[in-house]
Amino acid sequence: MPTALTRAISPLLGECELTHLHRAEIDIKKAQKQHGDYEKALEKMGYTIRRVADAPHLPDGVFIEDTAVVFPELSIITRPGAESRRPETESVAVVLSKYRNLKTITYPGTLDGGDVLTLGNQVFIGISKRTNSEAIQQFSDFLKPYGYSVKGVPVTKCLHLKTAIAVIEDDLLLINPEWIDESLFPSHQYDFVHTTEPYGANVICKDNLALCPKAFPKTADWLRKKGYDVILIDQSEMAKAEAGLTCSSILID
Repeated sequence: MPTALTRAISPLLGECELTHLHRAEIDIKKAQKQHGDYEKALEKMGYTIRRVADAPHLPDGVFIEDTAVVFPELSIITRPGAESRRPETESVAVVLSKYRNLKTITYPGTLDGGDVLTLGNQVFIGISKRTNSEAIQQFSDFLKPYGYSVKGVPVTKCLHLKTAIAVIEDDLLLINPEWIDESLFPSHQYDFVHTTEPYGANVICKDNLALCPKAFPKTADWLRKKGYDVILIDQSEMAKAEAGLTCSSILID
């Protein structure tokens, strides 16, 4: 049964780490409702929701994607680039250990899960303010026995690699070309986000369903033209915390 790991929103979400956005007041109650709607949408897509232990003392705890990356053969527990986020990983590792064998990124490596994009047996990892080359080498060493190739790609204009690119289908990517050079993915077809929706690439697709923020109607229209039934959700409060759709779950298929 496909599972989505999630975590409750901390009442300290307004104190979250920010890199490219100015701080804006976050309505916690509204954010909690939006997160609940997000979980319901994932259930509609076929995932069983499993909540990791609450972490009210960790402002960014809801953004669970950054704490681990799951493969069929193992899970890799990260060492987040923001020091304040490193305590988030322990409770995630406890739950993931029931699904996979674990490997862990260690000092001096830093890596956020949002920087990891998997395309079959190819893994692209964003070299960003949160993820460094030492962690990418460790990641590669963990995956090499299973036949994966790992490549670092530069990320400078957005928070994470997956802020700028999404896997829509096995052979189709959605890319913001202002943030990521499409020539880095020569083996894949791609389309570009609409110029008015630079954050539109961060969507979730499964079977014939696509999850998309209401803020990106052009992206939703593009997905419909590709044959997807689009589920729209309001993510306005989470976006103030520099979050995309994928940030708030770890998907285990």
